[in-house]
Amino acid sequence: MKISQLFSVEGYGVVVTGGASGLGLAYAEAMAENGAAVTILDIDGPRIEQEVQRLKSRGLQVRGDVADVSDHPALDRAIDNAYKAHGRLDVVFANAGIDSGPGFIGNWVGTERPRNPQGALENYTDERWNRVIDINLTGIFATLRSATRIMKPQRSGRLIVTSSVASFQCEPAIGSAYMAAKAGVTHLTRCVAQELAAYNITVNSIAPGFFVTNIGGGHAKNPATQEAVAKVLPMHRVGFPDDIKGLALFLASPASAYLTGQQIAIDGGWTLGAVD
Repeated sequence: MKISQLFSVEGYGVVVTGGASGLGLAYAEAMAENGAAVTILDIDGPRIEQEVQRLKSRGLQVRGDVADVSDHPALDRAIDNAYKAHGRLDVVFANAGIDSGPGFIGNWVGTERPRNPQGALENYTDERWNRVIDINLTGIFATLRSATRIMKPQRSGRLIVTSSVASFQCEPAIGSAYMAAKAGVTHLTRCVAQELAAYNITVNSIAPGFFVTNIGGGHAKNPATQEAVAKVLPMHRVGFPDDIKGLALFLASPASAYLTGQQIAIDGGWTLGAVD
């Protein structure tokens, strides 16, 4: 097989949850730019319409649907609609997620990082904890389950989960519910991969480091935050959504056919440790 065919997703039917912005939008763009028919699922209807129209204006095959991954019947309907619209379902990116608010350390910027009472364990509300787990862990489970209903009978498919380097490395500026959910997602990936391997369905997760997206209230878009983070990264720069497109294409394409149950960190060297 030629390299161009090995990395081809031409004609694939693809669904991306949380696909109207950030990394989800980058996944959707990477797939559509390489010939796939893509459905963007998100809770933000106006943003879906905006991005779908922008991508369609480039001649790409993209449609959108409003779906909340915590509403499981609605999620099932949206994935069924995507399958009917494209005539096939080859790849699902289980990506939708929310931030968990501040951690017990207040910020990323500067050498002094004071403790933040709002993020302290004793002040963590049930509502805050449950909402993050419901979207970031149970929502991933529901997305994988929904896609499996279609992929298992056809005995093929790619399930790609967005985890985080926070799944295995604590960051005190991030709320603990986020890290707990992502750690659960990482292990869920392995469990589901083991179950579905016999059906030629691969299940892998992407673990981003610091990327500039809207999550966390857009805090990552602050130039001072980016500068502070870049100083300690071996690559001395933060990540942007376009940086993740190549990995997404690899995991969605025939090139990754013998890879399953794995988590791949894409973090500019974050997990290697800080450098001057």
